[in-house]
Amino acid sequence: MLLLPIGVGLLFAAVLLLGYALLATGGTGVPMDRRRPAENQSDSQLSRFAGSAVQLVDGLFSQRKVRLFNREALENAGLRMRQADFFVLVAAGALVAALAGLVVGGPFLALLLVLLAPLVGQLVIGFLAGKRRSKFDEQLGDTLQLLAGGLRAGHSILRAIDAAATESQSPTSEEMRRVVTETSLGRDLLASLTDTSERMRNEDFVWIAQAIQINREVGGNLAEVLDQVNETIRERSEIKGHIKSLAAEGKFSAYILMAMPIGIVVMLMLVNPGYMNVMFTHPLGWGMIAASVVLMTIGGLWMRKIIDLKF
Repeated sequence: MLLLPIGVGLLFAAVLLLGYALLATGGTGVPMDRRRPAENQSDSQLSRFAGSAVQLVDGLFSQRKVRLFNREALENAGLRMRQADFFVLVAAGALVAALAGLVVGGPFLALLLVLLAPLVGQLVIGFLAGKRRSKFDEQLGDTLQLLAGGLRAGHSILRAIDAAATESQSPTSEEMRRVVTETSLGRDLLASLTDTSERMRNEDFVWIAQAIQINREVGGNLAEVLDQVNETIRERSEIKGHIKSLAAEGKFSAYILMAMPIGIVVMLMLVNPGYMNVMFTHPLGWGMIAASVVLMTIGGLWMRKIIDLKF
């Protein structure tokens, strides 16, 4: 009887540790390239083992040209790590989850958790990328103010972007510094700004790139143009917030409907562990689980389509 609480505890501990390692943010928000380097410390046995594992995985991926986790996706998620680093992290989480699943539900649940580990990794990358894009969108108004202020001070547009990269926080500072670096290496400014808007999936930033390009061609007061663009963007942001508040009830209902079957299964496993054994040991139970996953996926996509408003 003690195995079930221990297994559930290990499962929750693995999820919490993995979530903390990937989603925890620092208290300062200072970009990585502006932080002071850490002092040299003696590597522990665990860090040396992790480094060896990363080198082994990196060598295997390089020889076979495997691309499980795209480098650009990791960069868009704000994860400063290679594919091998993230793969080792996902593998460690899958191992812990498999051990917990073996204790709780047997080999089938352990195998299921291992197979779901890469999918969870992709979901985490997508979540972090979306969070980073949302933060970039929130900082866009302040970025425009910095650009307009730099132009009024007499700086060129490239120098104003460099100043915005210095004064802004992540992810705006990282993206602006990337624009400055690419432009200094000979790339066209409009192409670099357009790539930034595509990475961040931000339509408002496209307006900024177009306004800068038009000003470079026909001239004029770019600071006033950016102020007008900033005012338009702020009005659109207010409309977005109003729409999100109206759609919040539908999203919350969708979350509850998706989580209710999983919560009922977990409750039954905790109250009466033997009640769900047939579901995980009989072929009919496996088929019902597979059908439930498919139907819940279809229902989730359907509800997401209903509440995902385009504006």
